[in-house]
Amino acid sequence: MHPLNKHRERYDFKILIPLCPELAEFVIENIHGGETIDFFNPKAVKTLNKALLMHYYGLADWDIPENYLCPPIPGRADYIHHIAEMLSRSNFGNIPKGDKIKCLDVGVGANCVYPIIGSSEYGWTFVGSDIDEVAIESANKIIDANPSLTGKIECRLQPKLDETFFGIIKKDEFFDVTICNPPFHASAEDALAGSQRKVKNLKGKKIADPVLNFGGQSNELWTEGGERRFIEDLIKQSSQYAKSCMWYTTLVSKQSNVKHTLDVLSKIKAAEYKTIPMGQGNKTSRIVVWTFLSQEEKKKWVKDRWTKK
Repeated sequence: MHPLNKHRERYDFKILIPLCPELAEFVIENIHGGETIDFFNPKAVKTLNKALLMHYYGLADWDIPENYLCPPIPGRADYIHHIAEMLSRSNFGNIPKGDKIKCLDVGVGANCVYPIIGSSEYGWTFVGSDIDEVAIESANKIIDANPSLTGKIECRLQPKLDETFFGIIKKDEFFDVTICNPPFHASAEDALAGSQRKVKNLKGKKIADPVLNFGGQSNELWTEGGERRFIEDLIKQSSQYAKSCMWYTTLVSKQSNVKHTLDVLSKIKAAEYKTIPMGQGNKTSRIVVWTFLSQEEKKKWVKDRWTKK
């Protein structure tokens, strides 16, 4: 994990349970005699997330509708810290902090986790977009329930399923960075098969109808063409807003999709693009980042937007 990630150590349930007492009923003993939870139990995972968000990111309350994606907090935090480190390279090695940094979370989800972590850790402001009305409603409930998020996060519904930035990025609006965690699978059947493989790898046996421990609606888990096509469309649409954002970024979960992603960026003539490796435990992933701004344009961007008094 990134050195700035607060989740590099084992979960300390003695700290978490007083903040979130309902977590206690899900704590079990692992094979080494330590404390853990059953990560195959969606309720246990959601309650652990709530406790982590309360302890590390200052939330008073957090909840999501049943069956919506409940992401692992450490991995989400890793993405934010890697992006912060990337921005620091344009700021004399110092991570830019405060509300002058504006981020767009493409697919904010019902959980609103990326904006929560980014605003808590670095004081950044966020716009979160989503095609799901229930997800937007849930994210807004989380914001309203937590004074620490007031004025830092705005959620916008994307009514056009085939658009990412149109209708979301307003005229004369600028973002320093976008983040995105694309749907992983190409179909519902693919998502089910992936869950079966995951459970078999972890439990050593096949389960016909596995419970998704992190939940997820169809639009959160799969899209036609899968991650590969989603990212290709994301890149092509970003070129229409070339001067509206300093850095576009996306998570790329499948290693097999990396080369195609970089090929698309080359063909579309992005000014600069690169891959940032990430790793959490046994899982490896990466962030692909790109910009349409020249070096001189980036310098002017930083001078005009980050150094204003």
